[in-house]
Amino acid sequence: MIIRSQTPLRLGLAGGGTDINLYCDQYTGYVLNATISLYVHCTLTERDDEKIIFDSSDTNAKVEYKSKDFLENDGKLDLYKAIYNRLVKDYIKKPLSFSLHTYSDVPSGSGLGGSSTLVVGIIKVFVEWLNLPLGEYEIARLAYEIEREDMAIVGGAQDQYAATFGGFNFMEFYDQKRVIVNPLRIKNWIASELEARVLLYFTNITREAKDIEEHKKGKLGDENSLNAMHAIKQDALDMKEALFRADFDKIAQILGKSWQSKKIISDIVSNDELERIYHLAIENGAYSGKTSGAGAGGFMFFMVDPIKKYKLKKILNEQQGYVQEFYFTKEGAKSWKI
Repeated sequence: MIIRSQTPLRLGLAGGGTDINLYCDQYTGYVLNATISLYVHCTLTERDDEKIIFDSSDTNAKVEYKSKDFLENDGKLDLYKAIYNRLVKDYIKKPLSFSLHTYSDVPSGSGLGGSSTLVVGIIKVFVEWLNLPLGEYEIARLAYEIEREDMAIVGGAQDQYAATFGGFNFMEFYDQKRVIVNPLRIKNWIASELEARVLLYFTNITREAKDIEEHKKGKLGDENSLNAMHAIKQDALDMKEALFRADFDKIAQILGKSWQSKKIISDIVSNDELERIYHLAIENGAYSGKTSGAGAGGFMFFMVDPIKKYKLKKILNEQQGYVQEFYFTKEGAKSWKI
């Protein structure tokens, strides 16, 4: 039997960072994000030779183990093993034999929630294969626990929920384990107009999100950083209202404001190259922009006059990165048997 899953990456529109436990446990976090037509792809093939094979083709990593109910960490695709170990312990209660092949449409460390999307996609193929009784909230929560607790990877909680639910969502984080996902019924023409106005650019700078989030957590005791985080939380509320009202000028304004707040929280979220690209975009038709995700590299996205979009795209494609085409999607993680 063969099982596949396709799990969407997300664009962080507003509120990113307020889903970190040091903030949301005390103040409640609000995040607005949307899934896009870039995916993590997983294929699981059932085996009968008592082997487990993990193959990450986009990172050129492949490992093979004898089938057993617990796989030790050895520095090679440990996140894959953590997912397997947790599922066996909590649900399956016996060793399995399979091959798991994965790849992402974007590089690792790109700021689109890739690692959490990968975890959700892998869980999804096991849910499909073994008919596990897990709904959307359970899958997202399990993905969060595997990353943040079992693997102790520092980060927020929005990505697991975005990947699982899909679409435009306004998320409330009362702490990282009490999450409410509010799907937003954005009119089709508003989503289309937003697509026309957004340009997504990969900087070709990859980074470890956990390092940036760790630095941010260390800064939240500072009053200026904390106030900036409060402002980012308010941006999520304002962005939701602006989206419903189709107020694209306001959306652009909020985006620019969020970028400035993000840089107050931590001085490592930007660098000379990101600032150069930002100002180059503004000089060539962009109203505003910000990084998606933790910052310091990965993808940036800009609000731009659709008439000037082609010119800006041409200029940015002459830089060290590239413009990535996409559209907004309505579906979250999906899986199917072959």
